[in-house]
Amino acid sequence: MHPAFVYTASRIGVLAVTAGVLYLLGLRDPFLLLVASFLVSGVASYVLLSGQRDALSARITKNR
Repeated sequence: MHPAFVYTASRIGVLAVTAGVLYLLGLRDPFLLLVASFLVSGVASYVLLSGQRDALSARITKNR
């Protein structure tokens, strides 16, 4: 499977899980939920998806 698809799908999944958890924790305002979800999932993705990010980077540099 193409690394770009895997990385993008993983980022969307982390964003959805983060939004769900924040909603369950009581963050009900849609705008604040969206902003907080993007911030928290960005940090989580940086830590959790480093392998997928490296695979995507290697694939991009290999095709040059």
